[in-house]
Amino acid sequence: MAPKALIFFALFFSLISAIASLAETESDSGLVLNFYKDSCPQAEDIIKEQVMLLYKRHKNTAFSWLRNIFHDCGVESCDASLLLDSTRRTLSEKETDRSFGLRNFRYLETIKEAVERECPGVVSCADILVLSGRDGIVALGGPYIPLKTGRRDGRKSRADILEQYLPDHNESMSVVLERFNNIGIDTPGVVALLGSHSVGRTHCVKLVHRLYPEVDPVLDPGHVEHMLHKCPDAIPDPKAVQYVRNDRGTPMKLDNNYYRNILDNKGLLIVDHQLANDKRTKPYVKKMAKSQDYFFKHFGRAISILTENNPLTGTKGEIRKQCNVANKHH
Repeated sequence: MAPKALIFFALFFSLISAIASLAETESDSGLVLNFYKDSCPQAEDIIKEQVMLLYKRHKNTAFSWLRNIFHDCGVESCDASLLLDSTRRTLSEKETDRSFGLRNFRYLETIKEAVERECPGVVSCADILVLSGRDGIVALGGPYIPLKTGRRDGRKSRADILEQYLPDHNESMSVVLERFNNIGIDTPGVVALLGSHSVGRTHCVKLVHRLYPEVDPVLDPGHVEHMLHKCPDAIPDPKAVQYVRNDRGTPMKLDNNYYRNILDNKGLLIVDHQLANDKRTKPYVKKMAKSQDYFFKHFGRAISILTENNPLTGTKGEIRKQCNVANKHH
């Protein structure tokens, strides 16, 4: 073969290799790993540092960072619409009944301010929301999940369509699976995502229907006693701090203890009970109860898919100056 031909093929295969490498780095969503490496190289380190500082002062912030991913990215687009305040015309997502219990939004502003001091107008609130969730998972003892960045911020609340996307804790398992399948998360992924119930707490408002007027017979009797102690009122005051820890054994740790609990009928919510008993999900519950590595593998993959759900990239959306309000355009 002539030298020129050899050079041509060498260049051709180098080009193919480069294209394949790029395809691995950039997802169909337009997001990439380390998007800010040139525009704000310290961004991810600053976010991680702030998450850890806040976690040391307020342990429950890590639960909030994780919940934010579900409540923002699960509703049509991962664009920080969850963080917007209500306006005279529009109700915010975070003030709907479905967002009951979500809190610590002010600390996301703390993270945003720290990033803005380093790189004004560069890093989106949507990326801060996702990366704080990633680092919060690590703070809770969960896996480190490499997540892509490059999201931009939406300008409108999606409170009016929230019910169409987020499954409720009383929904049938068919509805739960369908909602997540619609954004590309398979059954083991859904089972793993619900493992987030291994941390945090459930307000009595969300579970008294399993205790009053009659106790749900499927609940473990020993656990019922604890639940009744924590939730003594059939109609609890939603403003009162009345709650039950999701996992009494390791309440501050993201682990597979949740799956052992629900197999023992100690799940607080209807969806927990269904997860352990539905023939489509029970085999995965058993596998995750036996293997934390198996749980973490599917959890990491599902979080990656969820955070890449229909983001705004390129010239779409904006980079908000403050996470709770859209920029003013004159």
